[in-house]
Amino acid sequence: MGRCPRPAVKPKTLAGYRHDIDHYIVPRIGRMRLQALRPAVISKLYRDLAEHGGHDGGPLSAWTVAHIHRTLRKALADAVHVEQLLATNPAERSKRPRDRGPEPTRVWTTGQLDAFLTAAQSHRLHAFYRLAAYTGARRGELLYLRWQAVDLDAAEITFGGSAAVVRGQRIEGTTKGGRSRVVSIDSETVAVLREHQRHQDEEQLAAGSAWNDADGLVFTSRWGEPLYPDTVTALMSKLIREHNKSASAPGGALPHARLHDLRHLHATTLLLAGVPVHVVAARRVAAGDEDLFHVAGVEVGAAQLHRPDARAVLDGQVGNDVTGQWHGEPLRPRRPRRAVVGHWSPPSSSSPVQGSP
Repeated sequence: MGRCPRPAVKPKTLAGYRHDIDHYIVPRIGRMRLQALRPAVISKLYRDLAEHGGHDGGPLSAWTVAHIHRTLRKALADAVHVEQLLATNPAERSKRPRDRGPEPTRVWTTGQLDAFLTAAQSHRLHAFYRLAAYTGARRGELLYLRWQAVDLDAAEITFGGSAAVVRGQRIEGTTKGGRSRVVSIDSETVAVLREHQRHQDEEQLAAGSAWNDADGLVFTSRWGEPLYPDTVTALMSKLIREHNKSASAPGGALPHARLHDLRHLHATTLLLAGVPVHVVAARRVAAGDEDLFHVAGVEVGAAQLHRPDARAVLDGQVGNDVTGQWHGEPLRPRRPRRAVVGHWSPPSSSSPVQGSP
């Protein structure tokens, strides 16, 4: 009998494996015989990396060490089960340096998120950040999104793929979980998307034959070209800096935040409002969300400091119940292999929707 075909590895995942191997594993243990690898050797590798495996001999983050561990464990698992070169996997019994974890923090309050979105309204990609904050979608999922997956009449969006950059090339594939999901959106977000679509139509008309998009991407350049992930990440930092320059009072300045923090803020706000964890998880990823428990355990714990503010904003928005009970629509299957979640009415923006200049 022939071998069963192995599942394909996503290009971005494969690039991550290669980076770990080339930069961290091979330079340190690459000359050792495979059978000479012992758990103690691998444990020492992790300690050395954690202490001085970073830039200019500095420490390497616990997250990176954990990623290296996953890469090495996977490679050695293949040596055991596929190639049968080893009897056991030494990485399984190795020990990684203890990670104390981050201090419980919450980057933005819901009021600060509202201030950012208000400041971003003048930019043509305002809708991108609105969706990032109000759906919990990943950056790559938003950059992959097509208009055909957006049902504005039903107020639903289907996230079915993701875009990334590997070795300078933009690539597209499935979502991180490998499954699509349908997420409901509120009426104001629908209005933002309608306005964004109208402006995109105007840009396409102005560009004429120079328009490059033939695939119906929701977010493109002014010429219809697909956006690269770093573009929207850098733009968010620029919008925050511009907001802080114009802030009338020191207290109005926004602390630095990453684009990925909007995803966590989405989950934190819902959890504080009493939305069940399984509903929040379904909005974030249909196949299960590995880091949601970190959000629930760390970020929400810290966010108790902001709970009165969160309740004031969410009062009357999520279930009209200050007790934090969930009154959204029950989960109900509509399409196979897709998670359809209850409707969430998020904090309303303090300013009306405005178009790009």
